[in-house]
Amino acid sequence: MTAGSPGPVDDSDDKGGLRAALGGLTTRGRSFLAAGVAAAVCAFVLGQGDLLRVGLLLAVLPLVCVTVLYRTRYRVVGSRRLSPSRVPAGAEARVHLRMDNVSRLHTGLLMLQDRVPYVLGPRPRFVLDRVEPGGVREVSYRVRSDLRGRYPLGPLQLQLSDPFGMCELTRSFSAYDTLVVVPRTEPLPPLRLAGEASGYGDGRQRSLALAGEDDIIPRGYRHGDDLRRVHWRSTARHGELMVRREEQPQRAGCTVLLDTRRIAYQGGGPGSAFEWAVSGAASALVHMLERGFAVRLLTDEGSAAPGGDTDGFPGSVLESAESAGLMMDALAVVGHSDGGGLSRAHDVLRGGDEGLLVAFFGDLDEEQAAVAARMRQRSRGAVAFVLDSGDWTRDGRTVAPAAGSERLRLLREAGWTALPVPPGAELARLWQQAGQEGPGVRSSAAGTTTGFSGGRS
Repeated sequence: MTAGSPGPVDDSDDKGGLRAALGGLTTRGRSFLAAGVAAAVCAFVLGQGDLLRVGLLLAVLPLVCVTVLYRTRYRVVGSRRLSPSRVPAGAEARVHLRMDNVSRLHTGLLMLQDRVPYVLGPRPRFVLDRVEPGGVREVSYRVRSDLRGRYPLGPLQLQLSDPFGMCELTRSFSAYDTLVVVPRTEPLPPLRLAGEASGYGDGRQRSLALAGEDDIIPRGYRHGDDLRRVHWRSTARHGELMVRREEQPQRAGCTVLLDTRRIAYQGGGPGSAFEWAVSGAASALVHMLERGFAVRLLTDEGSAAPGGDTDGFPGSVLESAESAGLMMDALAVVGHSDGGGLSRAHDVLRGGDEGLLVAFFGDLDEEQAAVAARMRQRSRGAVAFVLDSGDWTRDGRTVAPAAGSERLRLLREAGWTALPVPPGAELARLWQQAGQEGPGVRSSAAGTTTGFSGGRS
């Protein structure tokens, strides 16, 4: 849960001060003011002192109400709290609103209204009874969106009225909050993959932080270090206790590549091929993080999403939850790129051993299929989910079946485990199928090491 920043009613919309506040006079307030002025004029003409006092009372009462109500804006405090602040598409979030009357006066009738984007539903409105001095009122409403994105909530608007119904003023709070709608994720089968970080198969990687057994890079002694690790030769050289560095376990790396090229997808909306690819990438990265991998999210433009790095991977297990949140936030707003190729992503991937590579491709022509095939060279294992967006749209252009098969064959010959993605496919089934098609891959239930280490030719 995240708490919205509380604050007093803002006066930014009140350009004319009290003059603008006079515009909030209700019909009753205007009638009292007009009757008071008319009575005062008649009293002056007729010389009636009692009538003048009555007229002044009628005229002053709405003005006093305007003044008191105008000053009330500094004494009403509101806050907003989202529960939760990050939700998957199609899920609901609850927004809690709280109003505190920090003045010594009753507020009168209040109408509360929060500004929300239309995709989250209708604008919520609440009518609150009089709030006593020091009193609190709490209300809540639900929001839901089938479209991922970042949606601002606020500012909160409050309509104030005096106890006599002479004036109504609308004020805005200054606090905003943001609801992040991330892609839906699908639980994937717990296959043990090549590069597993839990000690299975190739995944148990260790680095000594040494240049070799005879070329040790020691560090200074720290309180609590085992004296059996003292390196006496380095101690004599440096004049202080030096100890051998322990082997440092490394987390296996996984790169999730998302093809966002505009020319690679047709159609739009929650059921489009592009949205399936985004959701698939989100499911893959969450699954791999849960399996202990250090995950990086990469796009066709060669840019890594927050939480990863183009030169490496998050290094600590403690970073997994934060990295997942940052990458999911990036996927919440990812859109189509104007690029025409995958060369930038290829340049990033060819820089070193990238561990496991999981890619979600749109339409691939012959040239881009060749570029994608070369990405496999620096990876221990590679899985490609290829979407033919023409199959996902009734009136979109379609790629000839022979051409699509040729693209898959090219990827498989390069060592990819490449699978076509039909419309409405379940990623969990494709994930299981990819595990079965990879050489030497078996279910984790069998207790053996598995891996996406190649593809069919």
